[in-house]
Amino acid sequence: MVGRAVRYAVIDAFTDTPFKGNPAAVCFLEDGQQVDDEWMQSVAKEFNISQTAFLTRAVSGDNPRFHLRWFTPVEEVDLCGHATLAAAHFLLSFGLVKCDIIEFVTKSGILTASKVSGITSGGKNENLVKCNREKDNFSIELNLPMCKVVECDSGEVPSIPETLNGASVINVQKKVSTADLLVEVTSGLDVVNLKPNFDEIQKCAGRGIIITGSAPSGSGYDFFSRFFCPKLGINEDPVCGSAHCALAPYWSKKLGKHNLIAYMASPRGGRLDLTLDENAERLYIRGEAVTIDAFTDTPFKGNPAAICFLEDGQQVDDEWMQEWSHQSRTREAKSVLRLNFVVTLLEERKRG
Repeated sequence: MVGRAVRYAVIDAFTDTPFKGNPAAVCFLEDGQQVDDEWMQSVAKEFNISQTAFLTRAVSGDNPRFHLRWFTPVEEVDLCGHATLAAAHFLLSFGLVKCDIIEFVTKSGILTASKVSGITSGGKNENLVKCNREKDNFSIELNLPMCKVVECDSGEVPSIPETLNGASVINVQKKVSTADLLVEVTSGLDVVNLKPNFDEIQKCAGRGIIITGSAPSGSGYDFFSRFFCPKLGINEDPVCGSAHCALAPYWSKKLGKHNLIAYMASPRGGRLDLTLDENAERLYIRGEAVTIDAFTDTPFKGNPAAICFLEDGQQVDDEWMQEWSHQSRTREAKSVLRLNFVVTLLEERKRG
């Protein structure tokens, strides 16, 4: 079992702005830190965000090859795109690798992540509070396997009108690897406004339902999507990289293009730049990430609480604090994690 402090961080993937994109916890286990599956599942349960990634070196020294596993709050999964991007961002940002290409040994084979100069979003992080580190001016490109989609048998499809609360459906298929349903609706705006019936989604044969639609004209995107997956312990995966292993070839065929820009239209939202290599059956997904929290103290005991220290001049509003509180929640607390915002006032410093 773990004999010393575990280095870990919470990273928002497929965004350059804190509290957007998809959060993932990344735990880096040093040589000699032995853990079992039960420990990893307990850690993922306590983080209680869509994915927790666990990294160990595949070989000793500075070789950039790592074992990588992913856990939701309730189970291990075979592939997770956003937590892979977060893991690569963790290794690159904290100087744990000395080159720009990282290999991950996973249950889905060897995956690679490459550091790419520049950013994809064209956006700018305007948040007033810097979260641990200066913004990194690079993107990460993942090399993932494409996933085939096939027609569904009628018995595999729940009542779509009830599931989607009346949204008009164009096509229904399923991912071969996970049996997730892929449902195209009439427009990207329908994707944005969708309020699904999660009880009906629980009846699906697969893990959940990917909803997608063509992007509005002038939006700068090719298609919108969302992924609802209550069986994985979360109602909605905010920005799901692995869903695009099926979405990209689906839309590539419909639109007749191999370079696509996708938007996941969850409340957090996130952009994915996609390039298909049909001959190799691989998908290249490019995105950014931002570190939210980073810790090295002995974790996962006692009653967790997040402490944010705001320096003089760092102005935040209630909405910002609520977003941080929401992201810092833990399942063990059974409610939003108690969050203390400590503001050092100039007058108090003078009195001290």
